[in-house]
Amino acid sequence: MTEYLDIEGGRIAYDAIGDGPLVLLSHGMGDRRQAFRHLAPLLAAQGYRVVSVDMRGHGESSMGWASVTGKEAISRTDVANDLLAVIRQLGGPAVIVGHSLSGGAATVAAATDPAAVRAIVEINPFTLEQKFDVGALFTVPRYRRGGIRLMGTMIFKSLGVWLSYLNVAYPTKPGDYDRSMAELAAKLREPGRMAEFMKTGRSTPADAAAQLPNVTRPALIVMGTADPDFPDPAAEGRAVVAALPAGLGSLALVEGAGHYPHAEAAEQTAALILPFLKEYAGA
Repeated sequence: MTEYLDIEGGRIAYDAIGDGPLVLLSHGMGDRRQAFRHLAPLLAAQGYRVVSVDMRGHGESSMGWASVTGKEAISRTDVANDLLAVIRQLGGPAVIVGHSLSGGAATVAAATDPAAVRAIVEINPFTLEQKFDVGALFTVPRYRRGGIRLMGTMIFKSLGVWLSYLNVAYPTKPGDYDRSMAELAAKLREPGRMAEFMKTGRSTPADAAAQLPNVTRPALIVMGTADPDFPDPAAEGRAVVAALPAGLGSLALVEGAGHYPHAEAAEQTAALILPFLKEYAGA
């Protein structure tokens, strides 16, 4: 059941299952909280209160927010502030599990309000500033296929191209993939939703990258080894760990998964996250 939190600038939608220490799940751009539909129950079954949040402008959250950047954008700092507001409302502290753009948001939240954040999990995060690898376009087919579609989505503001990207980004399809994509497409066809999605492309990970040295909470970086967004996903994960203070970060890989391991391979992803939660989520 959808619940809502009114905060300055708009309304954030979320749902909650389970009881125990608080774990927040936050999706990436152009998606909605149902991306965690397979992972959330696995975490809740192990004794956690799992809250799946719709990013501002996405899902059932409201549109038309003002960004901290002063631009028509959705930044990682914007999303971090929204997540911190939800944590305070629900009586935190919490572990934040952030995917893609929200991985960077988890970094910002942990660095700016460590009292509210016990630890962070970043799934295939865009936390570091990116450099387009022209050479990899010729040597890494999945990077070429994903990159062309991702750029095309932003240039042409095309839902069809975005769905084509997702088909590449999910090398393994969950059983309900077709239905889930149809529901996501219907959501993005609602007036204003694609425009909100496009705001994510007007921000960069620079704010998150700048905060990595300021993180004081444990961090687990989870990468799908077949993610088309990075020439070498494991190397990207190692780079995030290296940018954190020494000893705080660790890397785990989901073999064969693309950009959405929490949806493609929920059981394998849960098996990596649950030991981390057991250690850091609190009793």
